[in-house]
Amino acid sequence: MLTRPFCSILGVLLAASTACAAQFSIFPDRKDLRSPDGWFVVHSVEQVNQSTDFTGVFRSLVLEDTKTGQSRNLYDYVGRVAVAWSGDRFLIVTDYASKKTARALVFRVDQPGEMVALNKTTLGLRVPEKFRAHLEGNDHVYVEVSRIEKDTLFLNVWGYGTLDAHGFRFVCSMDLSDGTLRCEQRVGGGR
Repeated sequence: MLTRPFCSILGVLLAASTACAAQFSIFPDRKDLRSPDGWFVVHSVEQVNQSTDFTGVFRSLVLEDTKTGQSRNLYDYVGRVAVAWSGDRFLIVTDYASKKTARALVFRVDQPGEMVALNKTTLGLRVPEKFRAHLEGNDHVYVEVSRIEKDTLFLNVWGYGTLDAHGFRFVCSMDLSDGTLRCEQRVGGGR
């Protein structure tokens, strides 16, 4: 059963995804998603726990090369993730890790092991000072990947809490080649 805050997060995500070039799919509801060129498929795989392991529902995003049949584990998650292809080279993911946070992930399928992960903490180290207070002063912070154009990653950042009771919202773009980040404030809160 999804809680009200989580449902509203998914609603915002699904509304935002219709404006993007790629359609986001919610995993584990969906089990696989093929790249536009058909070369790769990402699967959501349930983890089988040993009797001595912690129990719970743990899943993995697994990338399969359809030409060779080789697979590799990309990312382990617990709840729900929104997944989309951005062209044929990038898989973009927003992991709704809890009711209070989401993180953005980017995987280059042609570069195994290369991943960009941005959450409240890592983004806080990179944003200009005027945006940092929103990340540090609120307990609900969502960093959602929107799209990639050429080598620029676009993020929606929003949330609410002690500092921003009515919410905050800003958008950022990050150059994936040199890591530079630009952000701008948006009108309207995060809820």
